Amino acid sequence: MSSDPQADRPRVADLQTGDRLEDAVFLLVQRELRTTSSGGLYIHAVLGDASGQVVARFWDASQSIFDSLPANGLVKVRARVESYKGKPQVIIDAIRVSDEKFDPTQFLPSTPYDVDKMWSRMLEILRSIEHADVLALIGQFINDPAFAEAYRRSPAARTNHHAYLGGLLEHTLNLLELAVLILPRYPDVSRDLVLAGIFLHDAGKTEELTHTTSFDYTDSGQLLGHLVQGAIWIQQRADRLAAERGKPVNPHVVRALQHIVVAHHGRYEYGSPRLPATAEAYVVHYLDNLDARLNMVFNAIENDPDKESDWTRWIPALEARIYKPDVTRTE
Repeated sequence: MSSDPQADRPRVADLQTGDRLEDAVFLLVQRELRTTSSGGLYIHAVLGDASGQVVARFWDASQSIFDSLPANGLVKVRARVESYKGKPQVIIDAIRVSDEKFDPTQFLPSTPYDVDKMWSRMLEILRSIEHADVLALIGQFINDPAFAEAYRRSPAARTNHHAYLGGLLEHTLNLLELAVLILPRYPDVSRDLVLAGIFLHDAGKTEELTHTTSFDYTDSGQLLGHLVQGAIWIQQRADRLAAERGKPVNPHVVRALQHIVVAHHGRYEYGSPRLPATAEAYVVHYLDNLDARLNMVFNAIENDPDKESDWTRWIPALEARIYKPDVTRTE
């Protein structure tokens, strides 16, 4: 028998109609106190773990029971699994806060790829930067153990794309690999600035997002956001580097990298305080947009509840429904 009390617990992805759950531990992703048609109270909840999420209901609830539950935290439930509109739904008979030790990797979604291998490959690409100031400035980030650990674990977003542990690293490496492929086509674009800009473009998300019991915004994330935070860090690390070696970092390099970071969303309405104004900023913006949107497309197809339809449900972030079939694989 496993020594890990969570090792044998039921997973959301494995729940089947008719299952009985006894002291099953899940992450309480969402909870709402609602009123029934007869005037009683019930709790509408979403339970989750690394394998997925499931809707749950607790009938005959009360304000005190609702108030005792964490907004985001582990709970133990005694429940049964029923079917609702063709999907599993958990009917909770009893629920309480769990006091078990929390392991985020078991309850939050994670990248399917090997983090160590992705990190090594990212460093391999970054070490090909030839400009001394650019390379030294990047070194100020990657040689900081706390920053490196946060970069390896952080999601790339709260909800829309690469919203899982390791998502930031996966997304960044995707952009670096794309850049390595296309930059030989554009010799007038600075390869060094693009590679460094890709590494830095979402670095502020290590400060913007929290991922202890859920993916959410920190106070810094709400007040500054990752674009502003990233631009501030570039200047701070440049100042630190200048103090260490006794000479300033090329200010044009610093501004170019800051511009890539603050402009990479590409549109004012998407949060960019400036629009791209350099070739390198355009490259980073469009590669970032490509990878983010394709990740959303694939997620929409994979997670669409209607497996029989050729179209997904409406995806607000994409402003579209996605056509699922690969027509090259059909007769």
